[in-house]
This record gives sequence, structure tokens and C-alpha cells, in this order.
Amino acid sequence: MKIALIGASGFVGSHLLKEALDRGHQVTAIVRNPENIKVTHANLSVKKGDAMNADEVANLVSGHDVVLSAYNAGWENPNLHDDFLKGSKAIQEGVKKSGVKRLIVIGGAGSLEVAPGVQLVDTPQFPAEWKSGALAAREYLNVIRKEDTLDWTFFSPAILMHHGIKDGRTGKYRLGTDQPVFNAEGESRLSVEDLSVVLLDEIENKKFIKKRFTAAY
Repeated sequence: MKIALIGASGFVGSHLLKEALDRGHQVTAIVRNPENIKVTHANLSVKKGDAMNADEVANLVSGHDVVLSAYNAGWENPNLHDDFLKGSKAIQEGVKKSGVKRLIVIGGAGSLEVAPGVQLVDTPQFPAEWKSGALAAREYLNVIRKEDTLDWTFFSPAILMHHGIKDGRTGKYRLGTDQPVFNAEGESRLSVEDLSVVLLDEIENKKFIKKRFTAAY
């Protein structure tokens, strides 16, 4: 497939890029700073782009089979909440303008329901430093759920998905929808390598059209 990958130089995006190329897909990596893409590959094209400019997004993703957004406004960004929403909405608008039908968005785990009517981001133990981004991702989930033109998918990662996960790429995972997937130890965890497997599997298999889903071990 022809995949337009937004945010390809980030922690998550760089792993998605590797997985997509390893599977033989043609990838256009759309990034703010092309010099941050250190990979060279016959199936890779790197383009400079501003995710907050819908017209620019439309031009860059036109002609692709699917747009995979790993857009991140930056965890250290004091305007993270507003910038995440602005960028996510611009990407959505740009994809619609481009004529591409399929959009997969990586959001946060904060909107997953951990008890009846209680989302993770609203619990007392939710880390304060992640709250702004999690609230923005939840708001955007509510926005994209109203989208009726695109074949969208919103992915919420496992609760534990960071540099400390040492599982690597196992190719094994379990799927869920609006509640976290927990293992026998009560953890919801997934390596970034296996997150990439999950997302590329979804691109290829189309199980969650116009739905949110999650995955963990």
C-alpha cells in the first residue's frame, strides 16, 4: 500500500516507519524536520510538512491509500492541549480535502474506561504531566466519532507504552475497544514495536472502521 505517515520521526512514528517498510509498503514520511529521518529505503519518500495546515496536508497525502497519523504536539509544549486539537483537526480536514478515505489516528489511553462511566484520565492516580495531552486526545476522539465521510480509526495505546517496555517485537497482542486490555498481573502494557505491529495489521485488515480500539499483551 501507499501509506502517508505523519510524525514519522517521533518515538512512535519511527517504529511505525520501520514496520511499514519491513512489510514492503511504500511510505511517505511527513515531518516538520526531514533531517530527523535517518533511514534511507527504496520505498521511502520524506516530505517536509506542517500538520496544522490542512491544505498542506491535503497536498502531501493525496494519492495515498491510507494516512497514519502519529502527530504529537510535543510533551514539553506549554500549549500541548490546544496544539494537539488544532493539528489533529487540520489533519482530518486535509485528508478529507485530499480524497483519501482512510485515516488512522493514534490518540491516548486516557479515554479508556477503567470502571463503569470512569475514564482513566479522570482517576486520581493519572499522572499530572500527561493530563493535558490526554484530555486533548479525549476531546479529539469525540470530534472524530462524528466524522461520517472518512473511514477513520482511533487507536488508544496500552496504559504502559513507553521507553521502559523491553518486550521488543513479539508480534503477539490482544485487542479491546473502549476498555484497557489487562494481563494476569493487572497491567495494560505493550512495546512500541508491537504497537507498530498492531497498527500495520489494522491498515492491512481493516477491522476497526469508524471505531476506536486498543491493544496490549
